[in-house]
Amino acid sequence: MPKIKSSTDLRNNYNEISKFCNDTDEPVFITKNGRGDLAVMSMELYDKLIQKEELYHLLSEAEDDFKVGNEMDFQDSIDILKKGIGNGTL
Repeated sequence: MPKIKSSTDLRNNYNEISKFCNDTDEPVFITKNGRGDLAVMSMELYDKLIQKEELYHLLSEAEDDFKVGNEMDFQDSIDILKKGIGNGTL
C-alpha cells in the first residue's frame, strides 16, 4: 500500500518521511490541496530506478539491432567483453 502524505506533513515531519524512505526503499507520495503532486524517495532508490531505466534502454537498442539483422556471434561478443574488462572500460 503506498504511503501518502500531505505537503504540510512533508514540511512538518521531514525527518520521519526521510527515515521511512531510507529504511524501506519505498517512495512517499506527497499531495498538495488533496491532489497528487510529488513522489519523494531515497537517493538509493532513485539510483536503482535510473540504473534500471538505463538497462531497459540498452536492451531495447539491442532488440532493435537484432530485428534489423545487426548481430554478432557469441565468441566475438565474449572477446569484446574481455577486452573491455581488461582495459577498464566495462
